[in-house]
Amino acid sequence: MTTPQTTPQRSQPDPRFEPSQQAQPDPALIRAFALLGEPWNGLIIAALAKGPAGFAQVRERVPGISDDTLADRLRHLTTVDLVTRTARPGPPPHSRYALAPHGNAFLIPLAALTVWAQDHLPARDSPTAAGQLGPHS
Repeated sequence: MTTPQTTPQRSQPDPRFEPSQQAQPDPALIRAFALLGEPWNGLIIAALAKGPAGFAQVRERVPGISDDTLADRLRHLTTVDLVTRTARPGPPPHSRYALAPHGNAFLIPLAALTVWAQDHLPARDSPTAAGQLGPHS
């Protein structure tokens, strides 16, 4: 027997997040979705949450990503201070990637987003996945 899932309720809504209080989306939210809208960024951050890794290890943790795309995304995530890169002299030269403090802070909303997706987005092979997000969409 399954227990019905409920959405946690707040006693008082945070006025910063009340859509009716904002004429336009919050600039911080726009920046967050610009970052998340880039393919692979969230998955790379999640992969580095498992610990520092070399390029090949990150690629193994993010199945399906090409070398060029991974290099580009790691470079971008380093530029915006979510990931750190430590170069080690060779031969062969080697780089190690890890989450920077801002990247570690991103793990909190990433975990919440993961729970939300598990609860509200069907898996691709699910019967409700074809054109629907759920029974009430």
